[in-house]
Amino acid sequence: MATHENTEDGGREAPPWKDLGAGLITGAADDDPSGIATYSQVGAAFGYGMLWCVFLTMPLMIAIQAISAGIGRVTGHGLMDGMRLHYPRKLVYALLALIFIANVINLAADIGAMGAALQLLIGGPALLYAALFAVLSLLLQVFIPFTRYAPILKVLTLSLFAYVATVLVIDVPWRAVLKSIVLPPISWSAAYAVGLVALLGTTISPYLFCWQASEEVEEIETSKRRKPLQDAPQQAPSALRRIGIDTTVGMIFSNLIAFFIILTAAVVLHAHGKTDIQSSAQAAEALRPLAGELAFALFAAGIIGTGLLAVPVLAGATAYAAAGAFGQRSGLEHKPHEARFFYGVLIGSALLGIALNLTPLDPIKALYWSAVVNGVAAVPLMVAMMLMGSSNKVMGEFTMPWPLKLFGWLATAAMAGAVAVMFATWGK
Repeated sequence: MATHENTEDGGREAPPWKDLGAGLITGAADDDPSGIATYSQVGAAFGYGMLWCVFLTMPLMIAIQAISAGIGRVTGHGLMDGMRLHYPRKLVYALLALIFIANVINLAADIGAMGAALQLLIGGPALLYAALFAVLSLLLQVFIPFTRYAPILKVLTLSLFAYVATVLVIDVPWRAVLKSIVLPPISWSAAYAVGLVALLGTTISPYLFCWQASEEVEEIETSKRRKPLQDAPQQAPSALRRIGIDTTVGMIFSNLIAFFIILTAAVVLHAHGKTDIQSSAQAAEALRPLAGELAFALFAAGIIGTGLLAVPVLAGATAYAAAGAFGQRSGLEHKPHEARFFYGVLIGSALLGIALNLTPLDPIKALYWSAVVNGVAAVPLMVAMMLMGSSNKVMGEFTMPWPLKLFGWLATAAMAGAVAVMFATWGK
């Protein structure tokens, strides 16, 4: 057991559940309404044919998120802030532009999906509900300090258990499911390749890297004892252990929920010939006549719950990235007048997300373009992260160990391959 001196918070080792924070929230936010739509699409279109992908993405996601968290904890800087210090400004600004565009489109899609889900449950105006959800998320972020807001986000992660409950109320042929995992029924077609790209792109997204690294920095700034590991190397054993537990649990949770969503769509929709699903709300609505009111209600409620978690993460990640790129003060613990640029971007991105729902923009096309831009932005950002994590100049004595290097570069290669496939199948 670590001593008083080498624990990051100056006391005894915390019990495992106390270690869960930024990683758990990040993993849960990955299963946002846009992600639910993608998982529902591939489950409806290919049945059990893509369940195996979850077990492929899990170790890659754990590695790349642990690297982003490690960079924040070691250096005391968010990703874009660190890139601004070590890489050409033009590269940083170009990446920021891609992240901003993708995040705003993603915000618009998630906000719209929440409104549509509540409309399915109780009727009424979907656009009004969407705007109210977005404003509620903004108010919580702006007016509640980080130390009190983080526990709210933790509680919201429980909403994803709606998708576990959904599986429990439908009849799942588990033998066929297990067989499809061991011997995947892969389809060698352009449609299957595009579905694989979409699944990978929605699972490994740039906003997740920015958010988790920045939350590690936020924890340092709000703690009386935590310091960047470069300045307090005695805290490293405890800090790196915590990040490992937090990130592993968070990403396993994220991928298991994705598994259950794909499984639900495969068992209920694909099996009944409903193979063309375009949105998370449409997936919920399609469940009603096939799986009953309870499955429908659980699925729709899950969209609202995960949206309430994902919208602040998306807006916050956008604000952290922008503030870091321009060297501005950032952090949810600061009052708005203390970090005007940060809160300006946070509020502005959310308002743009609301505004896009008032335009004739097709939400399905919005999701598609969000995936395209996310994929394009992810590859150079992941390359930059891998180089930063391997650099003694950036990380000092805490460069990433070889297992993280291996799986981090595998994740980067997988994303690069996905982008190559996306462009190769463009328009097909």
